[in-house]
Formats: sequence, structure tokens, C-alpha cells
Amino acid sequence: MKQSLQLRTSQHLALTPQLQQSIRLLQLSTLELHQELENLLTENPMLERVDDPMDNAVRLLADGAISASSTSDNDSGAANTGNEDSSPASDNGDGADAPNAADTTSANEEDWSFDDVPQGSKGPEEDEGRPQLECAQISLREHLLEQMRVTVKELRDRALIELIIDALDGNGYLTESLEDIHGALPLELCVEPEELNFALNMLQSFDPAGVGARSLSECLSIQIKRLPKIAFVTRRLALDIVEKHLALFAQRDFNKLKKVLTCDDEDLREAQVVIKQCKPHPGAEFTADASDYVVPDVIVRKSKNGWQVLLNQDVMPRLRVNSMYANIMKQNRGDGTLSSQLQEARWLIKNMRQRFDTILRVAQAIVERQRNFFTHGAVAMRPLVLREIADTLGLHESTISRVTTQKYMLTPHGMFELKYFFGSHVATETGGEASSTAIRALIKQLIGAEDQKNPLSDSKIADMLGEQGMVIARRTVAKYREALKIPPVSLRKSL
Repeated sequence: MKQSLQLRTSQHLALTPQLQQSIRLLQLSTLELHQELENLLTENPMLERVDDPMDNAVRLLADGAISASSTSDNDSGAANTGNEDSSPASDNGDGADAPNAADTTSANEEDWSFDDVPQGSKGPEEDEGRPQLECAQISLREHLLEQMRVTVKELRDRALIELIIDALDGNGYLTESLEDIHGALPLELCVEPEELNFALNMLQSFDPAGVGARSLSECLSIQIKRLPKIAFVTRRLALDIVEKHLALFAQRDFNKLKKVLTCDDEDLREAQVVIKQCKPHPGAEFTADASDYVVPDVIVRKSKNGWQVLLNQDVMPRLRVNSMYANIMKQNRGDGTLSSQLQEARWLIKNMRQRFDTILRVAQAIVERQRNFFTHGAVAMRPLVLREIADTLGLHESTISRVTTQKYMLTPHGMFELKYFFGSHVATETGGEASSTAIRALIKQLIGAEDQKNPLSDSKIADMLGEQGMVIARRTVAKYREALKIPPVSLRKSL
């Protein structure tokens, strides 16, 4: 076979570094975006953040002088020159307003700034004083040890009680048996089992009530015995339920309970009220769980002209090119390192503009199609898919998926992820479509208005939805009910 050289022309899609950065910034959440931005600010000296909280700090200049200038001067100067650039809300996302590489030596550093976003001023109702500091959270162990030091005098008893305290779990239960604890003690201590029982009884008398229990039944029993102002008959009936028939009570099998306990509905109802006052996890209140806060990317407000979509200015970073390094680059035109870093800074600013512009456009398209939701709530949600928004905005479906992931919208009905407004559809008898979100809202409304003595079954809910023109199967109702974390009909029944 003879070898030969041939020339062919072909086209292929290449992801440039700028496009890769744009895609990566688009799919990041607000928290991840600011973490990425901090890394880029550390690596690139040509980039600086105008809204840096350290800008108001006292700085030491190169000649030894002290500079205490705040960012107000820089902000005013940046705002004057930043008016030439389009805001993120009006940017078309193609980067047409970004300066060319040929303008790097003649343009001012504010030409590449992203600081034209106005800063929100504090209202008169906001506190201008010092921030309130949260007090230190006391643990369950510290709370119990403090009570032990006050009530127990003998050092030996204190040591045994502290030993049992160390064996408690986060909910305040004693997961180890006293036999195992006694077997792990050295023989030379000569600890008797009766001493451990006494120490456990002392611990179970501490606050919170129910701590040191070895089972749920014992935990509820301890609390019921310590509840004040309970009638003797009601207290005895409640103790009988939690100690002997807790499984029937959890299954809400009230008919069988009344037969076993030989009581009527009124007595059982009073005992149920007493049991509901108890806490199944007495030590949970001392567990310090960090709260997760979600910051919205866009805000929807009602105006005279309809629903208005605004970008949340508090999550929009204000960036610009560092003036000192820009001047150095102008004096040293042949420095390739500074030139590449300057180009990366310009890319980042442009991609940040495009990110927020894309989020705003997608949010506006969602609000336009879900106007009934903002007016009437979740029951008025219409079916919506990513393809519909993508065709409207002229974007790819994958881009819409990246924009709606971990991006949140603050509405008069609460905070929602942008993906919340997309959902499948269910056919109706008239040939139309109903959103699955609206059906879940209807199911929640029907269950919320049901008779607790005779709750609605999944089949009954499916029939009621069918009367409203929605063709939905019983298993679909069960799936939506479980997604709403609503218990089945047997667990919703009450006396």
C-alpha cells in the first residue's frame, strides 16, 4: 500500500479558557462563587475587590505614612467612570462592552470594573450599634455535671454519676447496660451493682426530665411521673400506655387500646394529651446544630406594572483592575506575566457580568410563565420544562440547567430554588395539563382540611382530584404524599 499525504479541512468545537471559566462560574452557587473569587483574588494581583471589608482598615504606605482612607472615595470615582459600562441587568451576555486587548495601555483601569452595582444603604430601622454576640452553647454533659455538683456530696457517688453521664448519647439515653458498665470497672474499686443503680436513679432525677433513660418507654414514664397538675386517673392511664402498650399507641389503634385499657374516648384523649407533653429526645435541645442560611440570587417584588425581578445586589461582587499594577504594566509593556494576568482579570469581570445577566434573564422568563404562582400560590403552578425556557432565551438546555441549580429566588411566598418552578405534568379530563407541584399543593390542602377522626385515604384523595378534572392514580397520590412527608391515613387518625 502506497503512503501519501492528504490535506483535509474540518470544524470542531473547542472550549477556550474563557468559555470554560464562564461555564464554571455559571454553575457555582453563591457561596461557591465567593470562595472561587477569593482564590482568584489571591492568585491574580491585577484583580481587586472594591467592596473588600478590609478597605476601611488603616493601611501603612510604602514611605511609612499611615493611610486611613475608606472606599468611599474609590467608590465615587469608580461610579463616575463605571457609568459608561452597562449594568449586569442590561448586559446581553456576549461581552460586547468589554474592552479590547489593544485598549489595555490607553484605557483607564475603571473601564474594566464591575463596581457599577449600587450599594444598598441601611434603613433607619436597622441597628447601627455593635452586633449582638451569641452566648456559648452549654452541652448536656456540662448541664448535668453542674447539677451533680450541687446535689451530690459524696465523691464516690459523683464519680459513678459522671461515669454514667459519659455513657449517654446525644439524645440523653443510656445506650450501655449497667451490667456492661459494671463489668468494665476495675475490680479493686469494689463497686457494687446497687451503687450504679443508685447513681442512675440520681441522674434520672436531674433536668431535663427523661435523661438517663434506657428506652423510649422509660423516658416517657419518667417525664409523666414528674408532670405537675395531672389527675391521678389520667396519670395512671398514661403510664399504663407508655409502659405496656406504646406500640399500639404509636400505631394509633385506639379501638384496641380502649378494649385493653377498658376506658372510653374521653379518658384516652386526656391520656393522649399528657403523653404529647413529653419529649422523646430530652437531650436534643442541648445539641448545637449550625443553621444553614440561603441567600437569594434574585428577588421578585410586586410593582404597579406587575411582577418585577431584581438581582440581589448583596451577592454581586464589585471588581476592578488594580490601578497600581495597571500603571506598572503601562510602563513595562513587554512584561508578559502582567499582561496575561490583566487579560485573566478582564475575562473574569466579563464572565461575572454574563453570569448575573443570564441568571436575571432566566428568572424573568420563569416569572413570566409562572405569574399565576406569584399571584395565587403553588396551586396555580403550571407545567414547565427546561426546553421551554431554553427556546425562549436562545440558550442551550444545559445552560438553563446550570443556571437553575443552587440558585434561589425570594418571592412573597417564600424562598425557592429556581428548579422548583420546573415540574412534570398530569393530564386532565379536558385535555389540558396540570403541574405536579400544583397537585402536591392540592393534596396538602385536602389533607389539612380533613376530619382527623376520619382522615382521607389515598384512593379518596385520587377520587376528589378526579372530580376536579385531574386524572391521577392512587399510587401517584401516595408518592406525592410521601414526598410531602405526610404520614399515611392510619397514622393521621385521632380520637
